[in-house]
Amino acid sequence: MNFAIIGCGHIAQRHAQLLPQYGNLVAVCDIDADKAQALATKYAASAYTALSDLLAAEQSIDMVVICTPNGLHASQTIACLQAGKHVVCEKPMALKASDCDAMIQAAQANNKQVFVVKQNRFNPPIQALKKAIDENRLGTLFSVQVNGFWNRSDAYYKDAWRGTLDLDGGTLYTQFSHFVDVLLYLMGDLASVQWTGANFMHPNSIAFEDTGVISLQFKNKAIGSFHYTVNAFEKNMEGAITIFGTKGTVKIGGAYLNELSYQAIEDYSLELAPSTATANDYGTYKGSMSNHDQVYENILQVFANQATPITTLAEARNTVYWIEQMYGRA
Repeated sequence: MNFAIIGCGHIAQRHAQLLPQYGNLVAVCDIDADKAQALATKYAASAYTALSDLLAAEQSIDMVVICTPNGLHASQTIACLQAGKHVVCEKPMALKASDCDAMIQAAQANNKQVFVVKQNRFNPPIQALKKAIDENRLGTLFSVQVNGFWNRSDAYYKDAWRGTLDLDGGTLYTQFSHFVDVLLYLMGDLASVQWTGANFMHPNSIAFEDTGVISLQFKNKAIGSFHYTVNAFEKNMEGAITIFGTKGTVKIGGAYLNELSYQAIEDYSLELAPSTATANDYGTYKGSMSNHDQVYENILQVFANQATPITTLAEARNTVYWIEQMYGRA
């Protein structure tokens, strides 16, 4: 495949590093010409500052990787689909469920694939717990607790799209949409939510909450809560999910939903696949696990008719839908 990357910030570097294993990175694009040229030079690609120019000039591109601010995902994905390109879109899929619907319709209309990056699903503890739940090893699930205790300083938001309502959307979109996705992946669909939040430590740098608590009611009658903040002192502290069932209790913890912290299951034990993945390191802060290689392996298997997407578009949309509900914006 021939790839292009739109947006040449931090996460684009991770994609660019991997793409030579799966094809050719032939073009990159960023409104900051210096960023675009730096990435293009590193990988012997062409540099553009406008998506429309890239799509018009680079007819050989098969797939475009969207690594731009959240609020641009929908319009840029649709433009690429209409130009006849497949798309890999970083999380979140969009900031509105209605925009997700437009993306899905454009994919269908142009007979192209869209893959939304949800790399935390590949964390070995998540995969092992998903398998156990699917096999009913935990019995009836009745309660869940999710913690996302990370650190994002004012400097992280300074002079950036992050922290704005139109391009960032909120802490649940940029920092913790993976947590919402994993919650739904393991527990099933929600029935209702009740959210409360406040901005305690970033009043001059972000337009939304830096801390929130959500009460959760699931369609299967289970209940739960999700407590998150970007105010953990100095560094990321914990990313954890604890699930209680009639036949077992499991906690996945670490800072990034990446460690098996506790298990007690009737006549069963979770077996974890080996992993060398680490958290994405952006210098002044760290993000979620760097399982992007497995994202691309899954994509290639889909095109070879050997697998289905680990995250369907309906599932990616559902994460956006429930974040909208949590914020009361729907």
